[in-house]
Amino acid sequence: MEFGIFGVSDVTRDPTTGVTPSEAERIDATVRIAKKAEEVGLDVFAIGEHHNPPFFSSSPTTLLAYIAAQTTTLKLSTSTTLITTNDPVRLAEEYAMLQHLAKGRMDLMLGRGNTAPVYPWFGKDIRAGLPLALENYELLHRLWREDVVDFEGNFRTPLRGFTSTPRPLDDVPPFVWHGSIRTPEIAEQAAYFGDGFFSNHIFAPSAHSKRLIDFYRQRFEAHGHGLAKQAIVGIGGQTFIAKRSQDAMDAFRPYFNEAPVYGHGPRMEDFIDQTPLTVGSPQEVIDKTLTFRETFGDYQRQMFLIDHAGLPLATVLDQLELLGEEVVPVLRRELEALRDPEVPSAAPTHAELVTAKYGDQPARQPRPNPNRGDNVTGSSPYQDSPALQASGAAFGL
Repeated sequence: MEFGIFGVSDVTRDPTTGVTPSEAERIDATVRIAKKAEEVGLDVFAIGEHHNPPFFSSSPTTLLAYIAAQTTTLKLSTSTTLITTNDPVRLAEEYAMLQHLAKGRMDLMLGRGNTAPVYPWFGKDIRAGLPLALENYELLHRLWREDVVDFEGNFRTPLRGFTSTPRPLDDVPPFVWHGSIRTPEIAEQAAYFGDGFFSNHIFAPSAHSKRLIDFYRQRFEAHGHGLAKQAIVGIGGQTFIAKRSQDAMDAFRPYFNEAPVYGHGPRMEDFIDQTPLTVGSPQEVIDKTLTFRETFGDYQRQMFLIDHAGLPLATVLDQLELLGEEVVPVLRRELEALRDPEVPSAAPTHAELVTAKYGDQPARQPRPNPNRGDNVTGSSPYQDSPALQASGAAFGL
């Protein structure tokens, strides 16, 4: 099981002090949070993508590349990358570059995004959000797997003999998650391609997330990628931890009450009772997280939301200490002991994806072909690496 933290990059007023941090302060804090996540033994850090206030992460690849340069083991991901308002060509290029810079320590989660004003800013219509997501991912999927792409769809100009550069690291695309709160079509897309499916699992009861996850598992098996129980599932979660349960409740209450999403709504106690939110001691977080496996079956990635709603950096770092030292080690042991041996314990690493494609043979290393003229249409603009010249035929290259 992989454990990590994810955030949406909100810049929110601290209700206990009345102070709103600057964008610069939040960006610096996010880098410190990611580095702390690695320090305490977490596996994954993910950041969302937004293009409007009060969020700062309009360029997640830039932020993640900077974090990659300052970490050694942490896997970098997104929560979410907008497959609707971003052009697939640009996504293919930016995330392949991040993959190279992170030496494979990355994956990404694709989603539609639900901020209506963003669509026209990028020349899109939110009413076409779902078909945009489906068509754009079809193109992105091909751009990472084919040296030369011809494509014609409904939402962009056609491509003729197009090559996305750089090619993915080792000519192996990053692992992709598809994230959705309520859309079965996105779960179907994940299942069709054999990709991972991530359920936000924050604002709604587990029964809501279970319907989507069960559907994804069934379709994963129907498309021939393995047994339903072997589908790659990620789960979100939201938590606030203190040594004593009552201390956690007291400390988090003002942030809950003023949170932009659920503030001024239900009582915190009711929200804890009815949703995955956990506010309490390390043992209470452990106990509630273990119920997720009872609900969803074995899954591969557990992400916690702990940096939001105006929580100051010092508090978030304290949360990470408790999460890394007292919660995650217990969850690792407990969940591994319960895991079905036929089910993957984590999402595939870059090294595992390379092995799955090439076996014991060296990976293809694309390099420009100096003998290719600009007027050569449809032929690959790359030559095989010397290491593959003898073995490339085995892969049909």
